[in-house]
Amino acid sequence: MRWIGPLESAALLTALPVPARAATSTRGVLPWAPLVGLVLGGVATGVAVLGTRWITPAAGAVLAVAVLALLTRGLHLDGLADTADGRGPLRDRERALQVMHRGDVGPFGVVALILTLLLQVACIAALLPADGGWLPVWAAVVVARLAMARTGLPGVPIAVGSSLGRTVGGTVSRAWMAGLVLVVGGLLAGVGALVSGPAVLRLLGAAAAALLAGELLHRRALARLGGSTGDVMGAMGELATTAFLLTAAALWT
Repeated sequence: MRWIGPLESAALLTALPVPARAATSTRGVLPWAPLVGLVLGGVATGVAVLGTRWITPAAGAVLAVAVLALLTRGLHLDGLADTADGRGPLRDRERALQVMHRGDVGPFGVVALILTLLLQVACIAALLPADGGWLPVWAAVVVARLAMARTGLPGVPIAVGSSLGRTVGGTVSRAWMAGLVLVVGGLLAGVGALVSGPAVLRLLGAAAAALLAGELLHRRALARLGGSTGDVMGAMGELATTAFLLTAAALWT
């Protein structure tokens, strides 16, 4: 894991300006994805809090989701839409991959995008007025990148024709992944403890739900597509974000 790894991750997963040399490799994309999430989540949370203070929680929630979409160039949302279209009914594996490789968005993708964004906005709007409710907004983005990182573990199958899957496959060692889980879990527990005791359990519970949702999607994608793809990684990130926010909103409010 070279020092340039975080820049490689930021170059692919964000629209943030990074040195040109960081875009020449993808080896650090998944290993450092949670760190990128830490930055993205911080920016989105700051915007959400300001929007809540100056306008309303609903406006803050919309702004937070909009900022995340802008900072990620809509990459994960595009993956969600393509994965939803590929998982539509009456399609074999080859047909599903063909649909996902197309640039347009079909009806399943549109519905998935609308429902996901609505759920994220509704949950963030419910969380922001609560005491410490800003914390799950930030944490959801970090944990979502942790869910994505597992696709880089050794032995994870890569779907036929997935160029991104091939370049990031096997880049996350099991020891590194275990370390990421411990670091993110410790960070959530530590920051949550500063807010309140119950916040720790709520954050860890929401994180567990998010990782489970991402894992279930990944397993379904492997069964349908024969392996992981860049679109599946993006879909996992969006689903994990939504599952985290839903669980946090249910526990927090």
